[in-house]
Amino acid sequence: MVATLLGRDANFRWYWLSRTVSLGGSQVTAFALPLVAAVSLGSGPAGVSAVAAATFLPNLIFPLLAGHLLERIRKRPVMIWSDVLRALLLMVVPVAWWTGTLSLPLVIAVTFASGTITVFSDISGFALIPTLVSEKDLQAANQAVQGSATVSQIAGPGTAGVLVQTLGAPAALLCDATCYLASAFWLNRTRGGDDHVTAQRGRVRDGILLLLRNVHLRALTTHAALYNATAQILTINLLIWAIQQRDLSAGAYGVALSCAGVGALAGTLLATGVLRWLSFGGTFATALCFSTGAPLAIPLIPGSGPPFAIALGAIQLVSGLGLGCANVLSTTLRQIVVPKDQVARTNGGYRFLMFGSIPIGSAAGGILGSTFTPHLGVTVGTIGLAISALPMLTPRVRRLAKPQDATDPTASSTSKTAHDASR
Repeated sequence: MVATLLGRDANFRWYWLSRTVSLGGSQVTAFALPLVAAVSLGSGPAGVSAVAAATFLPNLIFPLLAGHLLERIRKRPVMIWSDVLRALLLMVVPVAWWTGTLSLPLVIAVTFASGTITVFSDISGFALIPTLVSEKDLQAANQAVQGSATVSQIAGPGTAGVLVQTLGAPAALLCDATCYLASAFWLNRTRGGDDHVTAQRGRVRDGILLLLRNVHLRALTTHAALYNATAQILTINLLIWAIQQRDLSAGAYGVALSCAGVGALAGTLLATGVLRWLSFGGTFATALCFSTGAPLAIPLIPGSGPPFAIALGAIQLVSGLGLGCANVLSTTLRQIVVPKDQVARTNGGYRFLMFGSIPIGSAAGGILGSTFTPHLGVTVGTIGLAISALPMLTPRVRRLAKPQDATDPTASSTSKTAHDASR
């Protein structure tokens, strides 16, 4: 179905090519910029942590504002200029390195600015897809884009590592900048779509309110926020428990976790096929049982060393399989249920709540692991993942035959109601 869409729809094909290289560039950037601080500038943990924070903060600060602003303008020009600006920003780093002016504050500033632009680009991309393809092709379109995102997540760190080792961290960013320029070129070749804008002002917080008014979107958003928070509890403690107490090498640990990406890619590709056998709600529930249920076995893994790594990798593979499928369904559900002129705003609210839960999970994970034991933190994290699926396992959600059945009949007037109430 994906291959059919890419083969017959040249317009979407240009968009997909653009998003593929742009998403790959974002992954390489996220990995390479901390390496610039650590390798090229010799920064310690505090410096690398500051760069990592500069990568994360835009996702917490700007989604609501970005979604609010983007509803009133065309999305494709925003994405094109986002790619161009990120390319220029990344070029600053090697130029500063070659002229001897590269510093940690400059790297942090470039990281933060690039991350901010990425927020606007990603929200625009999410809102643009429903205007480029028909509703019947939306599932396949999201499958194609999600597949590219998953591949970039798997290959991005390795690609960045090879580029850094071969060219040096600053020069590696030039290759990344080239990817963004290629993305802008291909996106500029797309035609049509991008006509769902609104002249209504509304309020910045409407991006959240629109999600909460629809019972299905409310359940999905609650699941996503809980999932991200408890995943942080698990990730923080799993690292310590696996390496320090179960004798895993850093390499074996990384390989085991990478199995989740392989599973996610398979789940993304299988999503449409599963829908031929199960309803939309049934497929979603099944996917979540895999993604949030499989990790419950992690605290029960016996042994240590390679056998432990193999078992952990197998669990990650199964969990990733469900996660990849669920991500495709989640994207399609939000794009169909929300009125086309409010997609960017609600995606901004969704991202804000998703990323806003991460610091809470990080703090809780650190407290659990240090106050009690990392194993307890792993156990709590896996139980939390399972609990996060409960809002999406209600009969009302599971009975969804297709995503269109989740549409709120009052949604088309939501923006006007919110605007009128704000006066």
